[in-house]
Amino acid sequence: MKIKPFAALRPPVELVDQVASQPYDVIDSQEARVIAEGNPHSFLHVIKPEIDLPEGSDLYSDAVYAKAKENFENFISEGTLAQENEPRYYLYRQEIEGHSQTGLVASCHVDDYENNLIKKHEKTLKKKEDDRTRHVETLMANAGPVFLTYRAEAAMDALVAKEQQAEPVYDFTAEDGVRHTVWLAQDAEGIEQAFSSVPCTYVADGHHRSASAARVAKSCGDKNPSHNGEELYNWFLCVLFPAEQLNVLAYNRYLQDLNGMSVDSFLDAVK
Repeated sequence: MKIKPFAALRPPVELVDQVASQPYDVIDSQEARVIAEGNPHSFLHVIKPEIDLPEGSDLYSDAVYAKAKENFENFISEGTLAQENEPRYYLYRQEIEGHSQTGLVASCHVDDYENNLIKKHEKTLKKKEDDRTRHVETLMANAGPVFLTYRAEAAMDALVAKEQQAEPVYDFTAEDGVRHTVWLAQDAEGIEQAFSSVPCTYVADGHHRSASAARVAKSCGDKNPSHNGEELYNWFLCVLFPAEQLNVLAYNRYLQDLNGMSVDSFLDAVK
C-alpha cells in the first residue's frame, strides 16, 4: 500500500464548523438548500452546487459543474479555504454517542486501487461514476475522502495514540451531534514506516469516488506524454480507519412490492 502526505486546502479555525458539511451523497438537493441557507461558507456550495442555481436544474448540466468550480475558487480567493504550506498527514477522530474512531488522512495511489490492494465490495453505477469523475476533473481536486479500513497494526495504533497527545487544529461538534477532531501529524516518516506493514485496505464507503479517481488518473495520464505515475492526479484523498474501531451499522432495504411473488418464493429467490 502506498500513502503520501498532501497539502490540504482547509478552513481557518473560526470557520471550520460553518464549512464542514454532510457528504454529497447522503442528502438530496432540497435538503442541501435548507442546510446551507444563510451559510455562504458551507462546503455544500461546492459538492451540491445546484443549490445556487434555480430549483429543478439538471443535476448533470454544464452549469452545475461550472458553479462548483466557481464556488470552489471563490472559497480559495476569499479565504474560506487556504492551502497548507507543505504536504502533511492528518489524524481525524469522530465521536458520537460514546463511540470513537480515529483515522489517518492521506492520499492513496490509483495503482493500489487497480491492483486490488484497495479492495471493493460493491458495483458502481455509471451515472454516479460519471458525475464524480467530472466533478474531480472540473475542480482538479478531491472534494471528499474515500473511507478505507484496514486490519489494525500495533505500531500504527501506538503512533496514532502518541500523535493525539498534541493540541488539535480543529475540535468541534456538528449540529448532528458528531464531534470532529483533527491533528496535524508530526511524524510523517514514522507513519509511513508503521503503515508499510499494512498489506491492503477495504473500501468502507466511497466506491464511486475511488472508481472516479482511477478514471481521472487514466484520463490525465493519457493526455500527458511524460506520464510517470507519480503526478498528483494519480493520488486521491482517503481517510483510513483500523477496522477494530469501526461501528458497522445495518444497511437495510424496504420492499414495497413483491411483484406478484409470495413471501416464500421471494425469500427463496434471494438466497
